[in-house]
Amino acid sequence: MRFLGNVLAVIVGLLVFSVMSFFIFAGLIAIISTSEDDVTVKSNTVLVMDLEGRVLVERTNEDDPSFSSLSLFGGVPTVGLTNLKRAIENAKENEDVRGIYLKAGTFSAGQANMKELRDKLLEFKESGKFILSYGEFYSENGYYLSSVADEVYLNPAGLMEYNGFSSELIFFTGLFKKLEIKPEVFRVGDFKSAVEPFLLEEMSDENRLQTESFLNDLNQLAVKEVAESRGLDFERVNEINSKMLIRRVSDAVDLNMIDGLHYEDQVLDIIRQKLELEEDDKIPTINITRMNKATKSKGKSSKNRIAVIVAEGEIISGESEGSIGSDEFTKEINKARKNKDIKAIVLRINSPGGSALASEVMWREIERARKEKPVIASMGDVAASGGYYLAAAADTIVAQPNTITGSIGIFALWFNAEGLLKNKLGITTDVAKTGEYSDFLSPTRQLSDTERSIFQGYVEDGYDLFLDRVASGRDKSKEEIKTVASGRVWTGNQALENGLVDVLGNLEKAIEIAAEKAAIADDYRTVYYPQKKPWFERFMNQFSNEVQARIGYQQFGPLSPYMNELEKLKRMEGLMLRMPYDIKIK
Repeated sequence: MRFLGNVLAVIVGLLVFSVMSFFIFAGLIAIISTSEDDVTVKSNTVLVMDLEGRVLVERTNEDDPSFSSLSLFGGVPTVGLTNLKRAIENAKENEDVRGIYLKAGTFSAGQANMKELRDKLLEFKESGKFILSYGEFYSENGYYLSSVADEVYLNPAGLMEYNGFSSELIFFTGLFKKLEIKPEVFRVGDFKSAVEPFLLEEMSDENRLQTESFLNDLNQLAVKEVAESRGLDFERVNEINSKMLIRRVSDAVDLNMIDGLHYEDQVLDIIRQKLELEEDDKIPTINITRMNKATKSKGKSSKNRIAVIVAEGEIISGESEGSIGSDEFTKEINKARKNKDIKAIVLRINSPGGSALASEVMWREIERARKEKPVIASMGDVAASGGYYLAAAADTIVAQPNTITGSIGIFALWFNAEGLLKNKLGITTDVAKTGEYSDFLSPTRQLSDTERSIFQGYVEDGYDLFLDRVASGRDKSKEEIKTVASGRVWTGNQALENGLVDVLGNLEKAIEIAAEKAAIADDYRTVYYPQKKPWFERFMNQFSNEVQARIGYQQFGPLSPYMNELEKLKRMEGLMLRMPYDIKIK
């Protein structure tokens, strides 16, 4: 009893501490937000972009990367691409900003959004201002971004990873055998490999072909841009990359991939020299938030608006935090369609897909909007399967060369748990029914051949509808679409060649196209939807998510990522338009 009493006391204490901490934290935020309303940029200032350990997303609710994710339990903080690009643009145009100090060695992002940010840094650099990069460790992604700098420095005791891309797929077939769970798979398309983790123990030949194809395309683009920024021969950089010739930090210097091995204080001295400061002078700096606050909004007062509707995450029916819920998305599309001040719509899609039903519901609303005003699709890191389904309804599709797209296919999963229940748990079931198929898709028995045929028919009808939607949107025949469909994944470069994409470019390019089609190219302003939620609601959502993540890690430790994959199975109900798997490029 004493032990339980002590445990209870600890729990109560933690709750009280958490509540008190919350109000203290909220007070600090309020003080900070009110004290920094008016920000001025000092002469000879450097914009500090400290992105170490952060993950890039389309938008964040907070402007400052340091507050972009309230990581109360050690979660990974996020930072918004929109805010970063705006700060870089503001710094480029501000005469008092001399350069950027970039710290992004462990920065993480998808390839397309990373390129979008890198291109914005290139624009800054072309203005004649300097970019200097420093890191204690450069990951492949972090170095790709940092290589844009005029000078790249690495800690003498640091590390640098530069050995090409890989993508590892998790297979659960052995687990299901041990548990006596039999997966039933229904699919259309040779490349629709989202179900492979439940059927095989390694990649199929088709999946390996498409994965190696798009990985090579992505890697070649990254190598090309690194070589250009470093002033090196492409073939030489490609050899360094493919053979992992950087094995010690000194190799990176010898191969001209970085400019020197320095500690951070030495790098700061180099910045002082660029600013013509004395050794002990303080460097005038400004962060992302303050840079954006210091620049008064130049938003045009025009009534003409272009609505950028952000669709980021997995596609599901209804509503859900952190996903693309069909209810909220259709509401936003409807509001934009009915709003007379909104002259065009840009769909910013970053999604691997999800529910086929939800995708069709959203497609319908996009199609309705398209009949009244221009609709342009802008693809981010991933716009595949259901993500491509949404894009297919647009007038024009814009993608980055390294966007992951396509995957035009469909699948469904069903699991027979009879063996698990009976042989492992000692549970048996029985059923009374009025019709031969009243217990259709019961998880406690094997499917009959007729039931399999019925469900396969659902899948084939869904695939046929998917082909119809794409063929209509692309103004092609279904037979033409079939040649690039079958669930195959493509890069943006490849999709442009095979007609699944119209233009290569970033979000700004898509907005420009929308303005031209709406005949408002010289008179418009851009607005983003969905609108940001109140601060307290965002805080509580983040708090809840991080508590769940922490509990999961405490329960499963290093196995928690695999348990998360199993958790996703619960969401795979009905017909699915989804990527082969969550592509994590290393």
